[in-house]
Amino acid sequence: MLKQILAKLPRKSSKCDTFDSSGSNSSNNTSNLGNGIQFTNSCTVIANRLNVVKRMSTAIFPASIVAGGESVAPHVPFKDVSNAEKQSLFVSKLNLCCTIYDFNDPDKDSAEKDLKRQVLLELNEFVASGSARFTESAIAAVCKMCGVNMFRTFPPKYFSARGESEDEEPMFDPAWCHLQLVYDLFLSIIGQGSLDAKVAKKYIDHSFILKLLDLFDSEDPRERECLKSVLHRLYGKFMMHRPAIRKAVSNIFYRFAFETERHNGIAELLEVFGSVISGFALPLKEEHRLFFSRALLPLHKPKSLGIYHQQLAYCVVQFIEKEQNLASIVITRLLRYWPVTSSQKQLMFISELEEILEMISIPEFEKIMVPLFRRIGYCLNSSHFQVAERAHFLWNNDNVLNLVMHNRHVIMPIIISALEWNSQNHWNKAVLNLSQNVRKVFSEMDEELVLECQHKLEEENAKSNVAAERRRLTWERLEIAAKYEPVTVPSNIPGLVKPPTCLVSC
Repeated sequence: MLKQILAKLPRKSSKCDTFDSSGSNSSNNTSNLGNGIQFTNSCTVIANRLNVVKRMSTAIFPASIVAGGESVAPHVPFKDVSNAEKQSLFVSKLNLCCTIYDFNDPDKDSAEKDLKRQVLLELNEFVASGSARFTESAIAAVCKMCGVNMFRTFPPKYFSARGESEDEEPMFDPAWCHLQLVYDLFLSIIGQGSLDAKVAKKYIDHSFILKLLDLFDSEDPRERECLKSVLHRLYGKFMMHRPAIRKAVSNIFYRFAFETERHNGIAELLEVFGSVISGFALPLKEEHRLFFSRALLPLHKPKSLGIYHQQLAYCVVQFIEKEQNLASIVITRLLRYWPVTSSQKQLMFISELEEILEMISIPEFEKIMVPLFRRIGYCLNSSHFQVAERAHFLWNNDNVLNLVMHNRHVIMPIIISALEWNSQNHWNKAVLNLSQNVRKVFSEMDEELVLECQHKLEEENAKSNVAAERRRLTWERLEIAAKYEPVTVPSNIPGLVKPPTCLVSC
């Protein structure tokens, strides 16, 4: 096409296009080309032709193809150009913002940094005004600019051996003054109703989304908050990418729970998936069940559970609301992951158990009530008074009392023994008072059963005391026998056979 346009242009001379590259025709730097047109004049002719080609081809080719789409200088404000040139200026400004600067040195390239910030502000205002048209070239330029600015390698992390309860100071990215505007622009564009998802998916592909999910490990909480909004918007707009997003997030959870236990964005990812899970259709697909059992529940294992437990519990509750038979699976897994040495995690587990017990059905509860209340009994006897108090507060919940009432013949013997142990051995007065209150609740529920449980417990204690006394007497006899000195036999008596050493000592 360009050759055809050049062929139609008028030419001053056919010899002006002939150029002797060897320079043999020139005696003093060859001021003439061919037979008469000067070199400077030929440059002017070529430049004029290129300008004509550019003006003519702009009407034929897209702005992204002709001269890289930058027919308008990027420093010109949008208000100073016509509506026909705004789209080309939009792409030019996007390409200008692909330059990355070093923010570790605040005095380096300060003028260029300020210029880029002003251009980013202009782009945000232009998109917000609704004047932008999201053609394929514009979408490509947006994805390129956002990818260049957002996708980066984070520095290595160095974790000190500090306590779990000690909060780490968040680290803020010095380039946030630019990154925030880039995130705002990208979020505004993917939220536009005029954006065609079928066209945009060519550039916002699986690779783009994987790189975006990797950014959730950023140590800057402001960036993670922006990413949360971006991921939520992408999941809602690009339906074709939903399975890939779920699979990628599952892999992040796997790696965190079973390998590294180090990730900064688990809470934000869970917060996004809380709304995603609520939109799952019934009955649940096998993919969603596997995500629940293999990716979500193992997140109870890491030591840093306190950072994201609220979001995790919300996701678990969303699944149980979909299918109540998942409640017994959750409780079984919680008992498996129960933190024996971490009192803070025990408090979180008890709170989550109470929330699940409010939703569980009686048939599902009967599957796990024995191991569950054995664990609750251990919590009632905990030497950590906060854990013991929190376990006693379960009986303030009417749903828990209703479940216990329907299965009191199985549960009461387990709990009564724990309450009796507290009354004799626990050091905290508040725990002792709570134990007495729970016993009163049981007495009001079924006094005969409580008396029967206490009678059986007294019999078991008597038997254990008898067995303990027998063991004590046995050890006393062994100690007395061990005090006797071994028998020594003289070796100089003729004809006397010396017994084995083991018999002499006996």
